[in-house]
Amino acid sequence: MTDITLAEPRTAPTTTQPVVSMRNVSKVFSNGTLALKDMSLDVGRGEFLSLLGPSGCGKSTALRIIAGLGAPSSGSIAWPTSKINSRGLPEGDVGFVFQEPTLMPWQTVFGNVHLPLRLEGMNKTAARPRIMESLASVGLADFAGAYPRELSGGMKMRVSIARALVTKPKLLLMDEPFAALDEITRQKLNDDVLRLWKQTGVTVIFVTHSVFESAYLSSRIVVMRARPGQVFSDLSLQHTGDRDSEYRTSEEYRATTEKVSHALHEAIHAGGGTH
Repeated sequence: MTDITLAEPRTAPTTTQPVVSMRNVSKVFSNGTLALKDMSLDVGRGEFLSLLGPSGCGKSTALRIIAGLGAPSSGSIAWPTSKINSRGLPEGDVGFVFQEPTLMPWQTVFGNVHLPLRLEGMNKTAARPRIMESLASVGLADFAGAYPRELSGGMKMRVSIARALVTKPKLLLMDEPFAALDEITRQKLNDDVLRLWKQTGVTVIFVTHSVFESAYLSSRIVVMRARPGQVFSDLSLQHTGDRDSEYRTSEEYRATTEKVSHALHEAIHAGGGTH
């Protein structure tokens, strides 16, 4: 049987220091919308944590605040194991995969993946081994000279993942990256991300609104209540075997999705108090 536990929001998911900690984070946008309210969350090293919740519950807002792409209105973000730069962010420890691939159309695949290293001052010659290694990890080594217009939607997203991983980050943030893809491509990319997670040991925070995707990918699922976003349920998942095509049709996966769906249903009906 799958080991799934529902508990109050945890402050220390592992015995080691967390990679990142949110403490009582609230976010009010300029139009007065309260997106997050006193959200606290610790993410342990090596976890694959999915943020799951209804549309508009603040999942992407929380992710962007962690990435430093937005500032909290109150509360704090801490990086206990990282060297912090002048902007209060960890140096080179975070990779981000957006909902859209956000590739530069005038650059080749190689050039797009080179971008984060170029920003660190590494020229193409020095960066080539890292770039080609990253492209090979997503199955695109033969497409280094191609342009984004020549790629399918799934291939573009693979380039985006390669670009996020080329700096060898400690934390990989993924904001509903596969939502716009067809189901077959989405399943293939889910498998790729799991493989990369296992190979690299990178910690992942993955935003999704799909119960099925979160149940398939995650070692832990944080279910958020409706706006203003807060942690509603914290589910730890321990899968007994490999997650593959057979797992997708297993009783274990069915039971997992059922329990995750139930937690999401409760979060939706619990609401957030202030809208």
